[in-house]
Amino acid sequence: MSEIKLSICIATLNRSAFIGATLDSIVCQATEQVEIVVLDGASTDNTEEVVRGYQASFPRLRYVRQGTNMGVDHDFAEAVDLARGEYCWLFSDDDLLKPGAIQTVLDAIEGNYGLIIANAELRNADLSKLLISQKLALTADRIYKSNEGQYLLADLGSYLTFIGCVIIKRQLWSAREKRKYFGTYFVHLGVIFQSPLPDDTLVIAKPLISLRYGNYATWLGKFFEVWMFKWPNLIWSFADYPDSVKFQVCPKEPWRKIRTLLLFRAKGFYTLNGYFEWLEPRLESSWTRAVSKAIAYLPGRVANLLGVAYYSVFYHRPDRLLVLIDLIDGPFCFWRLREPFSRVRRQAGVS
Repeated sequence: MSEIKLSICIATLNRSAFIGATLDSIVCQATEQVEIVVLDGASTDNTEEVVRGYQASFPRLRYVRQGTNMGVDHDFAEAVDLARGEYCWLFSDDDLLKPGAIQTVLDAIEGNYGLIIANAELRNADLSKLLISQKLALTADRIYKSNEGQYLLADLGSYLTFIGCVIIKRQLWSAREKRKYFGTYFVHLGVIFQSPLPDDTLVIAKPLISLRYGNYATWLGKFFEVWMFKWPNLIWSFADYPDSVKFQVCPKEPWRKIRTLLLFRAKGFYTLNGYFEWLEPRLESSWTRAVSKAIAYLPGRVANLLGVAYYSVFYHRPDRLLVLIDLIDGPFCFWRLREPFSRVRRQAGVS
């Protein structure tokens, strides 16, 4: 039996509609050096039935179902604990590997990097339209030396919110603290940046993943908490990196910006409940409390209309294009506005 070089570790929960396509994209190119580990966080749909259907044709697929949902961070850590490969690819349960991706990574493993980061293309939620051909605008592979961690964080911190891009040496993962990052939704960032990496990092310029953009219905109620508090708190907890580098990834307290609150309101992520739970206890002055509460009371359709109007003019940068897609596909967008903005949607790749 061939030595397992690469374990593709997938944490999943109620993704029966997507995980079959994910496994199809893996199994069709997996060699004898590859195994798949699926850790199910107590799905209530037919995820187990879908995954077990692949085991007959791919015996190196292991499926473990938990009795209770322990959270995505715990589940990825558990999946890696179950893995046998020299490297672990922390893959998402709804995205696809592009043809040749596994062989590209197996070749890269020969370089003995501690961490490998795979580029991705962004597609719409059903993968029918290409939005961005390369999330990382690289023309060639890049190597970050072990003493260049601050550049790695500055350049790739935001991209690394996508866990599916991470291929990490299992020995490195096992040696690092993980439990303190459970509940952050980004345990992999904690593992990578809790202290300087002992080995070099390779970033593969060629997109190896087709990422579904906008397929986050189950996350909508968590967006304000995650992006306003959990994400910045995590980034600013990394003691070995200067504040100037961390600020390039995200502000320490993004919730203090009125424009940010307005945008989150327009997208449907900021509500009155969010204000009372997360902001009011943190705001020092009556003025900032009044403004923040007023934004939470602002009718979502009004905020969305203003946001769509603005970003339909200034959407040509990729990051703004994705904001526009969020606004147009958000819960507050007037359905009558969708047709007038069809040209923008076509250029954005949204059907």
